[in-house]
Amino acid sequence: MVSKKDENENRVDWLALRPKLFRMVSVGVVDERVNQAYDVISTLALILNLTVSILNTFDNLREKYGAFFLAVEAITVLFFAVDYVLRLLTAPELYPNVSEKKAVVQYILSFAGIIDLLSFLPYYLPVFFPAGAATFRLFRLVRILRLFRINAYYDSLNVITEVLSRKRQQLLSSVFIIMVLMLASSLCMYSVEHEAQPEVFSNAFSGIWWAASTLLTVGYGDIYPITTLGKLMGIVIAFLGVGMVAIPTGIISAGFVEQYTRLKRLGEYGQEEDIHFIRLKLSRRDAWVGKKLYELGLPSGALVVAVLRGRETIIPRGDLVLQAEDRMIIGAEALRGEHPVEVKETILKKDHPWTGKAISDLNISRQSLIIMVRRKGHAMIPKGDTILVEGDVVYLYSKVEEETEG
Repeated sequence: MVSKKDENENRVDWLALRPKLFRMVSVGVVDERVNQAYDVISTLALILNLTVSILNTFDNLREKYGAFFLAVEAITVLFFAVDYVLRLLTAPELYPNVSEKKAVVQYILSFAGIIDLLSFLPYYLPVFFPAGAATFRLFRLVRILRLFRINAYYDSLNVITEVLSRKRQQLLSSVFIIMVLMLASSLCMYSVEHEAQPEVFSNAFSGIWWAASTLLTVGYGDIYPITTLGKLMGIVIAFLGVGMVAIPTGIISAGFVEQYTRLKRLGEYGQEEDIHFIRLKLSRRDAWVGKKLYELGLPSGALVVAVLRGRETIIPRGDLVLQAEDRMIIGAEALRGEHPVEVKETILKKDHPWTGKAISDLNISRQSLIIMVRRKGHAMIPKGDTILVEGDVVYLYSKVEEETEG
């Protein structure tokens, strides 16, 4: 029997593994090679699946390569099934504010979850329900909707999605107006054309097809009015159709302008405040090794934004314990009105005038300070009696005097 301690340890291991799996299956997270590889495999599986589905409709190709097409489809659909299971297991990471069971249910009922389920389930259903094979094949077309996951890679596609989401109320209103006009046009045309064409306009809804093709400016010509009043009414309805199509087009165009303007403003606002980042690698002798982040005592303006541990990128919390070989990325916001810090790096050659001299003997400006000397890869805090040697890297800080108003 498995002890309670082993169960707790297994749960802790799973809770540590689950975020990694979530980042792997999440489209667009490319901080590690395994995540990049998974995105590539997922995209290739979808493209291959759609390609063989299209090629399989050609009789000559199906006769020659039918077995190959079926094999490719089987492998890619199996990948979709595994992908769905991984997304179910990592659903609590997608919905962290609810319980694990609710997170799983929420993913299953979401639009993405339904698309992921229909990507593989119809392929296996004919095994249990052979009579519905034709219907299940129709549901396989849902796989093409997985292409919308590519939105994570292209900002332009994200802009389209954002515009449609922001303007959905106006678009629904315009569609409602078109539906009302379509119904009214059908009723009017029935009233005018029923006696002249009883077999064409047989009831109030028989003119829906004509109204749709006329209002949407398609005009197939298979159904058309033959009476004078019907033709005049058709002209008026055709003009209304041009205006109706222009309404959603104008809404979407205005949405694009607003969205790009908003993004431009955000970019301009983002440039007003700069944040400077530095990367530090901890060695075994560093005092920070073994300490938690909240114990470091960093200034309020400094923040540890990420810790690179091996190939893993950790978004740190206060209780994260630092380890040797960790690479810390520390950000600090720039202060308004501050002059830039000018630090110059000088590598001393054999004939450099500073080589062989003590720092106190150097002829440098009083506004310049040697803040660090790096010798053979090790940083040294400079002192007045420090003798500079060939190969030293000297970091010189120059004070910038603030301009005074006259």
